[in-house]
Amino acid sequence: MIKKISLPAGTRVPNHLAIIPDGNRRWAREKGLPTFEGHRRGFKVGIKIARTCRDFGIHTLSFWAFSTENWKRAKKEVSYLMKLYHQFLDQYLKEAQKDDVRIIHLGRKDRIEKSLLKKIKKAENETKNNKKHIFNLALDYGGRDEVLRAVNKLRSKSEIRNPKSETTEEDFKKYLDTAGQPYPCPDLMIRSSGEMRTSGFLLWQSAYTEFYFEKDYFPDFTPEHIKKAVLSYSERQRRFGR
Repeated sequence: MIKKISLPAGTRVPNHLAIIPDGNRRWAREKGLPTFEGHRRGFKVGIKIARTCRDFGIHTLSFWAFSTENWKRAKKEVSYLMKLYHQFLDQYLKEAQKDDVRIIHLGRKDRIEKSLLKKIKKAENETKNNKKHIFNLALDYGGRDEVLRAVNKLRSKSEIRNPKSETTEEDFKKYLDTAGQPYPCPDLMIRSSGEMRTSGFLLWQSAYTEFYFEKDYFPDFTPEHIKKAVLSYSERQRRFGR
């Protein structure tokens, strides 16, 4: 039986944790393995990390699986990733139902292959009444793209045609991919592989997010990595501009 990692008493846990799981390909190259093996290992780690987050009491986990720019990669690699997403949803849906997790897709839906999109919608529909946790799967997601889509949705509404009306932040948030979630803005964002940028993940929502950059590649991530990041977060003072 695997011993669960626990947090010290009094640890302040983020309500919403966002993860940019970077470094799968570099991990594979450094070990002389095919790129696909890095992705396969990364997805196995992702499921374990999601369990750890639930054990820690983190309500919302956002996981950036595939960006709007990732379509530029080789067709074989993209095809393999799509197969992994199929497998991930099959496995994770069972866990989500067991652990009361709601699955929500962030990103575009018009470019995802029909069979995968059908599986995503099925997962969203079958977990829509789950309330204990939220798992945001960011697939074909880009921060700028989300903002542009929100603007276009807003423009299509009748109230925007009134030149005297002003759009508020509350109006705008209704059209973001995280609309209606209890914790739409990440408290903490983790990026692996030593890259010190967010690449626009949850661009609008991350204005006051705390960041944690880990040098290890994502396939090497363990529950201890998440524990270190959460403990670092717990020690910080968040002022939100005050």
